[in-house]
Amino acid sequence: MSSEPSQTPTFRLEDRRLLTGNGAYTADLAPEGLCHAVFLRSPHAHARAGAIDAAAARQSPGVLAVFTAADVAAAGVVPLSTPPNLKRPDGRKAADTPRPLIAGALVRHVGEPVAMIVAATRAQALDAAELVAVDYDPLPAVTDCRAALAPGAPVLWPDAPDNIAFHWRGGDHDAVARAIAGARHVARLDYGVSRVAACPLEPRVTLAVPAEGGGVTVHSSTQAPYQLRSLLARLFGLGNDKVRVVAGDVGGGFGMKAGMFREDALVVLAARRLGRPVRWLSDRSEAFLADDQARDVGFRAALALDGDGQFLALELRYDMNVGAYASGRSAGAITNIGGVAGVYRTPLIAAEAYGVLTNTIPVAPYRGAGRPDATFVIERIIDVAAAELGIDAFELRRRNLIPAAAMPYKTGFLFTYDCGDFAANMALAAARADLAGLKARKAEAARRGRLRGAGICNPIEVAGGPYGNVQPDQARIAVDGEGAVHVYTGAMSVGQGLETAFTRFVAARLGVPLAKVHYHQGDTAGLPEGRGSGGSSGLGVSGSAVALSVEKAIEAGRALAAEHLEAAAVDIDFADGRFTVAGTDRSVAWGELAERAEARAGAGERGLVVAARFQPPDVTFPNGCHVCEVEVDPDTGTVEVVAYTVVEDIGRVLAPMLAHGQIHGGVAQGMGQALCERVVYEPGSGQLLTGSFMDYAMPRAADIPAVNVAMREVPTRVNPLGSKGVGEAGTVGSLAATINAICDALAPLGVRHVDMPATPERVWAAIRSARAR
Repeated sequence: MSSEPSQTPTFRLEDRRLLTGNGAYTADLAPEGLCHAVFLRSPHAHARAGAIDAAAARQSPGVLAVFTAADVAAAGVVPLSTPPNLKRPDGRKAADTPRPLIAGALVRHVGEPVAMIVAATRAQALDAAELVAVDYDPLPAVTDCRAALAPGAPVLWPDAPDNIAFHWRGGDHDAVARAIAGARHVARLDYGVSRVAACPLEPRVTLAVPAEGGGVTVHSSTQAPYQLRSLLARLFGLGNDKVRVVAGDVGGGFGMKAGMFREDALVVLAARRLGRPVRWLSDRSEAFLADDQARDVGFRAALALDGDGQFLALELRYDMNVGAYASGRSAGAITNIGGVAGVYRTPLIAAEAYGVLTNTIPVAPYRGAGRPDATFVIERIIDVAAAELGIDAFELRRRNLIPAAAMPYKTGFLFTYDCGDFAANMALAAARADLAGLKARKAEAARRGRLRGAGICNPIEVAGGPYGNVQPDQARIAVDGEGAVHVYTGAMSVGQGLETAFTRFVAARLGVPLAKVHYHQGDTAGLPEGRGSGGSSGLGVSGSAVALSVEKAIEAGRALAAEHLEAAAVDIDFADGRFTVAGTDRSVAWGELAERAEARAGAGERGLVVAARFQPPDVTFPNGCHVCEVEVDPDTGTVEVVAYTVVEDIGRVLAPMLAHGQIHGGVAQGMGQALCERVVYEPGSGQLLTGSFMDYAMPRAADIPAVNVAMREVPTRVNPLGSKGVGEAGTVGSLAATINAICDALAPLGVRHVDMPATPERVWAAIRSARAR
């Protein structure tokens, strides 16, 4: 087990800069000649858009340009079309749902841009936007999967007359059906995960600055600068060398800030057209309309068991509300659906998934990107089965665990786990959560008129992928004549603390003071390619690239030192930042070697420079055990989370403080979705009813208890650091653990299940209904 946080550094290198207002965010940039873009957005979820009169707006003070769909088309910029590599139920390719930069004849969700106004000031642009007149003819709208799949539902796209954008099917459905038919017991549940908004601390912002030769520099709050560069270059028919993307400090991304948004492309279009810098800055209200949303998946699951509680088969269906436009970003729940196998020996699993089009904002990856959904499926249905069989939920899980001795283990569905000791995770979590004392705590709560319950979840997730298409990363180390070390990484720290992790690692390995290590990220001019942030890949993939580049720097330094000291390379020892001839006091430091390397290289190269690329051979599988305890006030339905315990196996833990912080944040996000977060649309009109924090509830500090975290290190061999990934682990486990705890608290009243979010109103209604029965 790793050391506790108190035994590790208690600060991050970036904290002082960020906490004292010295962060370098895109919104802080104000190049000469800066002008401002704002968007007029559709107030309708589904409507024909007729004539657009922008004449008054174009004559408004300070306005430089007004762009409509016609202007975008005239510029030769095509709609964004990246359908997932899947098929429809009829065997055809996934429905083509091209996403126009500006909606033209038809709008398909509230908030679609119908015009972009560029002016000398943001206030002038906002004033002009009010002068644009659009003739709308409203159409019927549909906002949820079941309504969209019903006969006679409004149709969004001719290519999908049944509103099914894509369909996926996996596993042996016939064998699963036979196993279910012959099983002693079958637990069934119809449930789901709610739609949520990412709500990063920093809203999105894009600044485009024209460059010589028809190029452009784009400053963005993106978490994937290299991906954004490639997508912009492709859209505008430019080479990658003509598009430079720079991401400074970024206040959270959570998956939503990957890829390219319409606003990114439109700001670039405006900057190139006007020959001036153009910036779009979203505010919080606009973010609810413009940012991709997440989750919103309905499940139907059946778990078959024998008379001893052994799992025989699992059958499930996903109905995924992908919104008005389907893309590769819509299919995250399918990419990571293998997680429904959990940490269990279920021999037969079959699943199918439908991507359903609705008049809502499109969905995209959000912390976990389908992993929390898959874990919620298996971990919730296990609790239902345990209750129906009268078996303790902890014991039912323990009976079905994959043993550590079975590794590597091919699950009954897609994934092969390389390593893990799931029984040890559960044993440690039970001890730290004092599950043995739960009965007494329930009795004590009952004397106070409260209902107490505990929920267990054994999450396992795929990391460092995508699965089946594992992506590499790059890093570069440059040492200058002053002995300063510059670290260039393709990763993108958006709050995880990679600056601290990588800088400390490099300083320790190269034997240089921490102050002499300089961290560089987010500038596509720094490296040919980069992964950015996503998929819990920061340490396992990007960190491994840094580690390899460090070793290459040491070997390059050893060769230079051997030449300089007139000795054989095998006789050169390296320690504490100096290369020494073994058995002598003759040595040389990094700065001298960098000067020698620079002199040898001549023009075009400065200092000692090495680069490395790491291509993982496979994905990794972080795993753990979460135990959540809650108390419910039966008179009001209020839920209080009173204790939360996490045991995580994230492989080798190189930065315990950062790992614990990632888990704390992930738990809070999952708990927020379980308890209060939910995007709501009005069924008839498709209006967004949760368009601000007055309506969209976020968890507060008082809602989250102290999170009791312990690590169990089972290093992976997939990468040289032995790290499995941590960024999404907390969220993957906390959704199911929290809902399971609430349902356990309510079970004595006869409540079988409560859908998320378990708001006081929803919990109170469940209690009232159970008491009436």
